Amino acid sequence: MLRRSLLAATAAITMAALAAPVANAQEDYPSRPIQMIVPWGAGGGTDAVGRVVASLLQEELGQPVTVINRTGGSGVVGHSAIANAEPDGYTLGIMTIEIDMMHWQGLTDLTYENYDILALVNADPGGVMVSADSGYENVQALLDKIKSEPKGTFKASGTGQGGIWHLGLAGWLLSEGLEPDYVTFVPSQGAAAGITDMVAGGVDIVPSSLAEGRSMIDAGRVKPLASMSAERQEMFPDVPTLKEGTGSDWTLAVWRAVVAPKGLPEDVKAKLIGAVETAYNSEEYQTFMKDRGFGVRWAAGEEATKIVAEDDAALGEVMKKAGLAKQ
Repeated sequence: MLRRSLLAATAAITMAALAAPVANAQEDYPSRPIQMIVPWGAGGGTDAVGRVVASLLQEELGQPVTVINRTGGSGVVGHSAIANAEPDGYTLGIMTIEIDMMHWQGLTDLTYENYDILALVNADPGGVMVSADSGYENVQALLDKIKSEPKGTFKASGTGQGGIWHLGLAGWLLSEGLEPDYVTFVPSQGAAAGITDMVAGGVDIVPSSLAEGRSMIDAGRVKPLASMSAERQEMFPDVPTLKEGTGSDWTLAVWRAVVAPKGLPEDVKAKLIGAVETAYNSEEYQTFMKDRGFGVRWAAGEEATKIVAEDDAALGEVMKKAGLAKQ
C-alpha cells in the first residue's frame, strides 16, 4: 500500500513538473519573436495592412513581429502556411476574403474553420462606378438601362474571372432579378486596369471598392453611383447604398482579418485579441488606413467568425448560380 502511495505521489509530482513549463510559457507569452504571414505580395494592400499591424503588435507585445510574404496559388500557399503552423501564438497571419472563395473553386479544402479568427481590422465595400461622361445620374437609371437592353449589351471589369468583384457584380444582378451574367464580365489585372478601360470606353461598369477608384473619382473622371454596404461609407458620404438606390439588399466588402492556426490556448488568444484591439484603436493605425484610403472595421472573436461564415455562404451561393463553383 505504502509503495503504491509513493508511486502515485511521485507520478503526480512529475506531471506537475512537466505541466509547469507549459503554464509558465503561456503566462510569459510571448517570450520569443512572432511571424506574421501575408498570403499576398509585398507592396499590395494586404501587405500594407499586415505590416502596420505587425509594427503595432510588436510595440504592444514587446517582441519582434516579422512579416513574411507567402504568395502563390491564388492565396492558397499563404493561407495554408498559416493554417498548418503550430497553434502556439508565434505564427499569426492576415486572412483575406479569398478564404471564402477558394474552397468553392476547388483550389483547396481550407475554410475559415481552420483558423482562430482574432479580429477583422479592415473592410472595403464594393461599389458601382461608371465613367463620369456616361450620363447616368444614379444607380437606378443604370439598372433600368441594363434591363432595357439585351443580355450582354453592358460590360464590366475590375478583377480576374471569378474574382471578388466579378462575384460582387453577379450578386447584385441576382438581387435585381437578373441572370448573374446579364452584364458581360471582362477579366482584368485588377480594379485599376478595369477603371482605366472604363474611362477609355472599353467597359461600362467597374464594381470594385470605391476606395480603389478614389483618385479617378477625385479627378472627376469616374462617377460612383452606389456602395455595396449596409450604410453609407464615411469616406464617400454622398454615395447612396444599393438599398437606398434600387432597394437591393446585396452587400459585399473585401476584408482583412488577423488570425492564427486553429487551437490557440485561450489565454494566448485573449492576450492577442487585446493587443490587436489596442493596435486597431491607435491613432497610428487609424491615420495610416485613412491616408491609404482603406476602410476600417472592428469585429473580434465570435462576432468576426460569424461575419466570415455569412460571407462564405453568400459567396458560395453566388458562385454556384454563376457557374463559378466547382461541381
